Amino acid sequence: MKIDFDGIQAFVLIAELGGFRKAADYLHLTQTALTRRVQKLESYLGVRLLERTTRSVELTAVGRNFLPQDILPPKVGDDAESTVSQVLISRVLADALFPDGQAVGKGVYAAGPFLSSPAIITGVIENLDGHTMNRDNQQHVAFLPRLPYPEEPAATYAVRVRPGRMAQVMSTVEKHFEAPDPDRFIDWIRPLQYFKDRASIADRNMTTFLIVVTVLLLTITAFGVFGLATFNVGTRTKQIGTRRAVGARRIDIIGQYIVENWLITTAGVIVGCALALAAGSWLSSEYQLPRLDLYYLVAGIPALWIIGLLAAWYPARRAAAISPATATRAV
Repeated sequence: MKIDFDGIQAFVLIAELGGFRKAADYLHLTQTALTRRVQKLESYLGVRLLERTTRSVELTAVGRNFLPQDILPPKVGDDAESTVSQVLISRVLADALFPDGQAVGKGVYAAGPFLSSPAIITGVIENLDGHTMNRDNQQHVAFLPRLPYPEEPAATYAVRVRPGRMAQVMSTVEKHFEAPDPDRFIDWIRPLQYFKDRASIADRNMTTFLIVVTVLLLTITAFGVFGLATFNVGTRTKQIGTRRAVGARRIDIIGQYIVENWLITTAGVIVGCALALAAGSWLSSEYQLPRLDLYYLVAGIPALWIIGLLAAWYPARRAAAISPATATRAV
């Protein structure tokens, strides 16, 4: 993809300087040449970026971003303006609020001091995540053109470093921050990965817990199938010997026990799937939890079949090893 840097530069300057004439003078171009650059960029993007009249130039809803004059001061006191007139939102939030895909130019509001009255959506940002990872709507994000007002006189700085120089920069950054003001108190200096890991630690712990519980339940199921198959072999020794005496092969005995245990496992799978779907439907209706995805059941059925067959394999081989003479002596 060939990027039109000239068109992008022209568009940005027009937006920042507020007119074609100032931007053309800055670039040492004629207004006609500058217009051609913008038109070429609009043609390439397939959208109209500027609305130009004889008196003014306005950014369209598609091309509009927060400009310096749009940024409001921090909200201080009861007399401060309590809302904003425009907002940028993430693509996921835009699709959730406006499924038809036409979010730009629409009004949106929410409970709270900043969007208590409708604000116009002036832009949609692709691939945007929130700053927290422990909420359901992680990608439902909005940017408001208002400077933050901290509850205490503190500030957080993000220092960007080149790959491989994290340790070196972290060892010197505290000295650089203390140099201008010896009374400055630095609470902590940590890499971004620390906060990412900390934000997802609850999800990781829950995932580990569920994996351990699942493995334990599958192990108990396998031992249950193994015990049932072993019990059946012990109580049917005479029957097995009789079958061997009338010509049944070892593979026939093994196949009989494998099929029997497969049928038992299948019956348990059917009952378990029905109970899981019923429980999922009840939880969804009572507590608004998401319904159980069917692909979990589809993937779990073959896994339970394999575990059941493996657990019955050794008892089936023991049954096939019973000789007709042993069965006869047991009479």
